[in-house]
Amino acid sequence: MENALSYEDYELVFEENFDGEALDRSRWNVELHEPGWVNGELQEYVDSEETVCLKDGKLLIRPVRTVDDRGKFSYRSGRISTQWKYDFIYGIFEARLKVPEGKGYLPAFWLMTTDEDRYGGWPACGEIDIMEIWGDQTKTAYGTLHYGLPHGQSQGRMTLAEGDFAETYHDFSLEWEPEAIRWYVDGRLFYETEYWFSTDADGTAHPYPAPFNHEMYLILNLAVGGNWVGYPDETTDFGHAVYAVEHVRVYQRKQGGRQEL
Repeated sequence: MENALSYEDYELVFEENFDGEALDRSRWNVELHEPGWVNGELQEYVDSEETVCLKDGKLLIRPVRTVDDRGKFSYRSGRISTQWKYDFIYGIFEARLKVPEGKGYLPAFWLMTTDEDRYGGWPACGEIDIMEIWGDQTKTAYGTLHYGLPHGQSQGRMTLAEGDFAETYHDFSLEWEPEAIRWYVDGRLFYETEYWFSTDADGTAHPYPAPFNHEMYLILNLAVGGNWVGYPDETTDFGHAVYAVEHVRVYQRKQGGRQEL
């Protein structure tokens, strides 16, 4: 199949099927962050069964909205990561998942640099977004690189001809190699780039393929609102919205394969 993802010369090095009674804390962190921490987002990330739990072999991340006696809304959600527990350089990263529908939701599956200071903090340290989907445009998926100073960005998108990412589960994959990064949906390539750069706040230019040449960790989260996706409105359903993940897998080149640091 043309432009199909190939696992030839790869071996499975990390697999999470979310089939326990609770999230495995030896593998995953449940992160805590205040509202507005990044991107003008509304949610507080909390450690609660209400926002992050396992059920029927799936990870479920739910957004929660509450209102106080003055009519002011507040929002909670979930974000998990493998930082300092499982960190990776190069390989195939994939998750099978279904996203929530609703204006202002931004579910994501992505990679963040383990050592953010190596190339001068974000965005110079590098970020790879494997999947982001707007809650009010759930037929379109985005894959994005962030890098450099001034902030550089490379982004691809794909739109389903039939179906919806909020209706059925789909496989989102990324193939990260030293000089090329490729994005796939259901095993089919939709974006590839070999262009990025690394310049830090002091103006120091680091040689290519920096910053995408050192370890990164996995993140799954559901943001509520933000500068890019927009904000919830009266149509946003908080009663049934769920970001559901069936599994996460990481493959790396077998020993002797063509991959160099």
